[in-house]
Order: sequence, then structure tokens, then C-alpha cells
Amino acid sequence: MSTLAGALRAERIKFTTLPSQWAAPLVALALTVGITAAVNAASGPADHAPGGDPANGIYYGLLFGHVAVACCGILLIGQEFNTRMIGGSLLAVPRRGRLYGAKLALGAGLGLLLGLASTAGSFLAVDATDGLDFSTPGLTRSFLAGVLYHPMLVLICLGLTAMLGNFSAALGLLTPMVFLGTTWLGAIPGVREAGQFLPDRAGLYAMRTRSEAGVHYGHWTGLLIMALWTALAVYGGFRRMRRAS
Repeated sequence: MSTLAGALRAERIKFTTLPSQWAAPLVALALTVGITAAVNAASGPADHAPGGDPANGIYYGLLFGHVAVACCGILLIGQEFNTRMIGGSLLAVPRRGRLYGAKLALGAGLGLLLGLASTAGSFLAVDATDGLDFSTPGLTRSFLAGVLYHPMLVLICLGLTAMLGNFSAALGLLTPMVFLGTTWLGAIPGVREAGQFLPDRAGLYAMRTRSEAGVHYGHWTGLLIMALWTALAVYGGFRRMRRAS
């Protein structure tokens, strides 16, 4: 395929015809919005402390749903390593950068759509049960951070999967780290200081509307830290793809 548009079209066809790939974002959306809605409906406004951070309730479901978001990035390239079809993809798109760029474009677009749907759905779910004050300082920035968190996490996992060159290794390493790993690291004395600079921790902090003691950067900086991790993962994946066969 001689153009990036052609390679992107092929990636889109693969995505829509492989159930595991299009099911992952649906699971992520259902978990994120569904758990948020259920927890907030069960707790009710009376159970929320006055002056508390509304982001705690809005993004509660994301703590579970972002594992499926990570799987979206892993599956976009990992299955081809697992079935050794990456060689066939390179025959169809000999320019490795073009093939990788098409996967990145698909992942970014998918993540952005998923981020918009999940974040808007979570905001509406909380507003329906608790009544959100949309004039709350930082809430607009929190919404933007929630949307952007999804495509960046997809691209991080896509890039790291390309670096590993192994679907099973990526699935076995990245999904536990996203779900529990960085949380555990944050609970270890002496490691917590460094753990706050990990991508998911920084991205989740960017969604908060209030500052947190012990965090050494601001909310916008948290989003920038995650963006830098994204750039590093994407570049590492590109270097690995140049040697793929």
C-alpha cells in the first residue's frame, strides 16, 4: 500500500472484523460508566463529604475500566506478533514507519472517541445522581484530562507492546501494572515519591479538581508527564518496528 491512508484503511478493516479488538473498547466503556453510575447511585449525595473532590466519584469506574483501555492498545498490534502475521502486514505495507503510523492513528482515534464517550458518560451519571456543579473550579480541565487520558494510555500500551514484540508478555505485564502495580508502588515507603511520576498516576492526578499533599507537580503538569511517557513509548515501538520481520 503506497499511502498512509491505504494502510489506515487496512487497519480499520482488521479492527472491525476481529471481535477481540472492537469488544475491548465496549468493555472499557461499560465498566467505566457502569461502575461509576452504580457506585454513585448506591452511595447518594449524602455520603459525599462536603468539600470533597467530585473527581473521586466521576472517575471511580475508570479505575477498573482503564484495564480494558490498556487492552485496546495491546490488541491493536499484539495479536499480529502472537500469530506471526506481522510479517504479512509488512509485506502488504513494506514501509515499517507507515504501518506503525497507521496503527498509531487508529489507536489515537479510537482512544479519543472512547475517552469522549467514557468521560461524558461518567459526568452525566454523576450529575443524574448527585447533581454536579459545572462551575466548580478545575472541572473543565478534569473533563479534558479524562478524555485525553484514554488515547495516551492506548498509545503507551501499543508502543510498549511493539517494543516487547510479544502479545502474551505485554498482556501479562501491562494489564496488572495498570490495575494494581502502580497503586502498590505508591503504598511502599520510599517508592511513593517516584511512583507519582508513572504515566497512569500522573494522568489520574490531572483529572482531580483539588491539589493533593505530597504530589510535586500541578494538574496540567501531570497531563504533560503522561504525554512524555506516551512519546517515549511510541518512539520505542517505532525503533522495534524498524527491526521487525
